[in-house]
Order: sequence, then C-alpha cells, then structure tokens
Amino acid sequence: MSEHEHVHGDGCECEEEPTFVVTDENGVDHEMIMVMSFDVNDRQYAVLLDKNDPEADGLLFRIEEEDDDLFLVNIEDDEEWDAALAAYNEIAGQESAEAENEKA
Repeated sequence: MSEHEHVHGDGCECEEEPTFVVTDENGVDHEMIMVMSFDVNDRQYAVLLDKNDPEADGLLFRIEEEDDDLFLVNIEDDEEWDAALAAYNEIAGQESAEAENEKA
C-alpha cells in the first residue's frame, strides 16, 4: 500500500490515489489503484484496477482492519463472493445509468 495512512473517501481532501501492490498467480507484481469501495452485510469491499492497464478486469477484495491498519483480503467463500459481486454490479449499473442520464 502507499505510505498514505488512511482510507480515501468522499471527505478526503488528498490528491493521492490509494495504491496497492498485488502479486498475481505467476509472481508478477501489479500496481493497483482503488476505484471504489462499498459495504455489504457489515463488511467493506474494494475494487482495484491495474494502474498500468486500466482496461483490464478489476479485482474485488474484502477490506479488513486490524490495529487501525487496513488490509485487502481475498474472498474465499462462494456466498460472500456472490453477494459482493452482485452489490458491485448493482452499483456499477446505477452509476452507468446516471452517466447516461447526464448525457441526455
């Protein structure tokens, strides 16, 4: 994660994007940016995009907190994954519809 020590949100006045290094299954590191976070069933999730390949598919992680530090955790449970993905798709669909309405 970047040296910034808080989660960026709506009230954040920072200009720095929160960045994370994620290692893929081949051992290759990717610098990722958090483009969205949302809550489902009292858990917080983050969507990350590759900073150098923003057209690639995003990654979905659960955010966990321990001693005021935040960690990204893989979602192992199928039911949790389905719920988080459904919430993301709903949010993304709403944002897409709002963007279309602004164009009209």
